[in-house]
Amino acid sequence: MLFLFHLPALIQTLIISAIAIITLVGIMLRPFQWNEALIALGGAALLLILGLIAPLDALSTLFQQWNTFFFFLGMMSLSAFAEEAGLFDWLAALAARLARKRAALLYLNVFLLGSLISMILSNDATALILTPIVYVLVTRLRLPVMPFLFACTFIADTASILLPVSNPINIIITSQFPLDFGIYLRLLFLPGLVVIGINIGVFFLLYRRQLRGSFDNKLLPSPATSLKNPAYFRYTCAVLVLLALAYIVASAIQLPLSLVALGGAFLLLVGALIWQRGALRELNKHISWSIFGFIAGMFILVRAVETTDLTEQFGQLLLHLSGNSSFGAVMVGTGGSALGTNLINNVPMAVVLTSALHTMQHASLAVRQGFVVASIFGCDLGPNLTTVGSLATVLWLLILRRRGIDVSGLDYFKVGILVTPLMLLVGALTIWLLLLL
Repeated sequence: MLFLFHLPALIQTLIISAIAIITLVGIMLRPFQWNEALIALGGAALLLILGLIAPLDALSTLFQQWNTFFFFLGMMSLSAFAEEAGLFDWLAALAARLARKRAALLYLNVFLLGSLISMILSNDATALILTPIVYVLVTRLRLPVMPFLFACTFIADTASILLPVSNPINIIITSQFPLDFGIYLRLLFLPGLVVIGINIGVFFLLYRRQLRGSFDNKLLPSPATSLKNPAYFRYTCAVLVLLALAYIVASAIQLPLSLVALGGAFLLLVGALIWQRGALRELNKHISWSIFGFIAGMFILVRAVETTDLTEQFGQLLLHLSGNSSFGAVMVGTGGSALGTNLINNVPMAVVLTSALHTMQHASLAVRQGFVVASIFGCDLGPNLTTVGSLATVLWLLILRRRGIDVSGLDYFKVGILVTPLMLLVGALTIWLLLLL
């Protein structure tokens, strides 16, 4: 191992910055189709080899983020078990039945179903599981496919603001800056509903001609046909209801939400073993193990950048741009985080922001709270602008490509630019008004 601690601080800063920039560019461009986790871990490994971050410091950084790692594991496990129980197929079939043969009403139901799944099981579950189910359903009903597929990916991120568990980004930020559950709901739940309404309204306007038709109910599968084991299905629904209640209680008493997610996953695992649902095999298929490497690499990378004081300077720059006011904090925080998510993805952007926000201890409570809430809002919603902003969008693209549908970055941007800036602006103004109350 090389040790470069004896180098001047400026040289160390330049080397760390260069490694960080190269790593982030690599994550965006993915040369040779390399996995994002491989690139992030490569950057972290280079920092360790060069002695630019101590191994104990890196291990300590990862240990401090245990809540984030376990939350990812718990939520992916919950989604896998729920899908194995047939819950998502059942919900999609029910949504179609309730649409009363009208394409427009089915479209609304897809938005509502996506909001529910994102709220309880996270945005990644909506993109990963709802997208293929909706694709099969809409194709079967002979309706235009793309409006429904765009609804799946956009609502995944738009509705991920509603609860702390609705997006792993929320856990990354609230693990460092705990928000009382009541405060979280007061400042983010209503703005979440507002932007969901805008998303639905703009999309109905955008696809109004394609949604005028109807479909034949005879083409619909019965909701019951998706249930391989009715008893396991009922058990899964009961566990998820208890899980939703447990989230509320845990948030209220500041209990790490990862423990709740893992507890719910364990209960579903027990049920799957009892009803012999091939739980472990299905679980391994649904868990994206590489995401843990990606997050670990990014945490180490940002920790190294922290030692250069660059994140502190970034935090002070944000504070200066805000004019040290709650209005400025919300607007700068929302705009900066949204822009950053579309440059370097929302996971590394959230990690950078948490580091930068730690430097604002001298700001007023309203300003600090405004930045924290705006960071969550911008990192959750901002990725709707491009295809590189969030893992959920990347998963959505991969699912579509497997079905022979190629959505280019430009095609996605043409849709995102029509709705995302409006949602960001109106949502940020709503947050600011709620801060004043």
